[in-house]
Amino acid sequence: MKLGIFAYFYLKLQDMKTYSIILCAFLAISGSVYGQDKAVQQKKEAVHIYDPKANADADLNAAIKKAKAEKKNVFVQVGGNWCVWCIAFHNMVNANPELKGYLDSHFEKVLVNYSPENKNEAVMARLKYPGRFGFPVFVILNGEGEVLHIENSAYLEEGKGHSVKKVTDFLKNWTYAAVDPATYKK
Repeated sequence: MKLGIFAYFYLKLQDMKTYSIILCAFLAISGSVYGQDKAVQQKKEAVHIYDPKANADADLNAAIKKAKAEKKNVFVQVGGNWCVWCIAFHNMVNANPELKGYLDSHFEKVLVNYSPENKNEAVMARLKYPGRFGFPVFVILNGEGEVLHIENSAYLEEGKGHSVKKVTDFLKNWTYAAVDPATYKK
């Protein structure tokens, strides 16, 4: 009987060693993943395209006033520095001089931050809650500040990113001239 008790405890000790090895492996993997997540988070934090401290309402009002005076519409890009697709879109526009030039010459641009630091809830309501389509999301306003269109940016994707052609075609359909009834032939 004594041998049976020793054998029992020996087997339990072996199980504890197995559990200890599994626990150590789990902790090592968790630490590694946590370290990678922290590095990714630090990279995301290094991006400063959107300003959580900006007064989005004042920025919109200034863009609307300028758009009205220059007979343009306003292109509002809603997103955040946490959003990989927002950053990718911003980088794509800046990397394409023709697209950037078209956007600059036909629209007043505003970046509206949406993040845990500042959800810009009043502005999101003013823009008719565009975040329901995900981020980034694009809102076209006229010179009176009226929402003309909200675009789910997923419709402008192709492959693993946004399509320059699709974005350009979208912008062409929402310029001041494109939506001005006076430009239509009767």
